[in-house]
Amino acid sequence: MVAPSNLEVEVPAVLGQISAESVGRSPWALAARRLARNKIALAALALFLLIVGVSLAAPLYSRYVAHTDPFETNISGTTVVNGKRVSVIQQGGGALGLGEVPIGPTWRANYFLGADNLGRDVMARVLYGGRASLEIGVASAALCCLLAMVAGLVSGFFGGVTDSLLSRAMDLIWAFPVYLLAISIATVLLTNGGLKVGPISVDAGSFWIPILIIGIIYIPYVARPVRGEVLRVRQQEFVQAAIASGAGNWRILFSEILPNIATTLIVLFPLIIATTILTESALSYLSIGVQPPAASWGTIIDDGQALLYTRPVVAIAPGIMIVLTVLALNVLGDGLRDALDPRAKLRIKG
Repeated sequence: MVAPSNLEVEVPAVLGQISAESVGRSPWALAARRLARNKIALAALALFLLIVGVSLAAPLYSRYVAHTDPFETNISGTTVVNGKRVSVIQQGGGALGLGEVPIGPTWRANYFLGADNLGRDVMARVLYGGRASLEIGVASAALCCLLAMVAGLVSGFFGGVTDSLLSRAMDLIWAFPVYLLAISIATVLLTNGGLKVGPISVDAGSFWIPILIIGIIYIPYVARPVRGEVLRVRQQEFVQAAIASGAGNWRILFSEILPNIATTLIVLFPLIIATTILTESALSYLSIGVQPPAASWGTIIDDGQALLYTRPVVAIAPGIMIVLTVLALNVLGDGLRDALDPRAKLRIKG
């Protein structure tokens, strides 16, 4: 009889504590407190910001630390290691001591991770590659979420013929395998020298090509859950009251419905960034993403493919950066989901 009595006393006390702490706080403030209690999500955010920071510092590293241009061929160049001047491309490399092999990691400022088969500093190229991969990943994810938000809002709210047309358009994109569709579009655009639509012309080497391709092919993956949330929120009493009061459709969409589905977009955004970075790396690895002389993590992996047996760090270094970035974004997305979900298991404590 003692245990049930204790249980009956503890549950209301906990509920009362949570209720008292929640009084006067907005849902966003409560979500921020939940996120602040999630140490793993904060660590993932810190890791992602660190990767962004070191990638943005690529020009500084190249100029003041490595003292090299990571985009210029340096086959006949030399560098100093342990007080001795050595060639960047060394003769007699490989298991049989034949051919040429680039210098390995020096673990010093110059050629910290060694050189690739053209004598370029791998560390500097990895940092520059991060700039390109992150720029394309974030921009394409933002484009995807923006277009998907509009499509989901319009489709879910207006319904009828509008919903049917937009849903069938999403189904058409969804019917194609993601990478096959991306490869096909990229190949056509690169073959034609870029994108030309009326007065708008985009060069084949521009980052806008992979940004547009990747941003468009993932629209259905965001539009579908957004549409589902709009259909749910549209049936709520406050939306019906706004309709009954004579509010316009666009006012209802952006003043009543959009704020209530914003959490879905916030949670999906880091997950889509992770997906777009993987897609960009795959396209660049296949030489139909970022075009030379620019570099991304995918192009560096492609450069290091021929050096896997002699200098594997050329391909492994950008691969590790991709893994860490995608892992951080996925963990951050899970943390945002738990923080923004009012039924999350994380309790707010004083």
